[in-house]
Amino acid sequence: MVIAHTGIKTTAEGLTAMVTFYEAALAPLGYKKTRVFYDGAANGFSDNPDGNNADWWVSVAKDGVPVKTHHAFVGKDRAAVDAFHKAGIENGGKDNGPPGVRAQYHANYYAAFVYDPLGNNIEVAYQGPA
Repeated sequence: MVIAHTGIKTTAEGLTAMVTFYEAALAPLGYKKTRVFYDGAANGFSDNPDGNNADWWVSVAKDGVPVKTHHAFVGKDRAAVDAFHKAGIENGGKDNGPPGVRAQYHANYYAAFVYDPLGNNIEVAYQGPA
């Protein structure tokens, strides 16, 4: 199954911190903020060269109560995983697992985990050879 787009919901008060976090943490993966709707309440990110097909969204929850979730992105190599972790921590995230091999998944599963400012568990994994 191919996913067209997905994202995270936050509170109106937390929106700026969340957008800042994702702008920095996803930059090593080639993502940048490319779309803004509803007076800034919905912010789309894309790694597409044209920026038109945002596939990751940070939006204000309509009922104001976001649910904490887990999301995993693909890193192009181990350096991208390392850079994600560093940028995430430096921009309001909290460590939930430093970069390293997760042999319980398989021998080449290299990943890092960061809680975003709202507490969502964000992972970047590279599953190729070192």
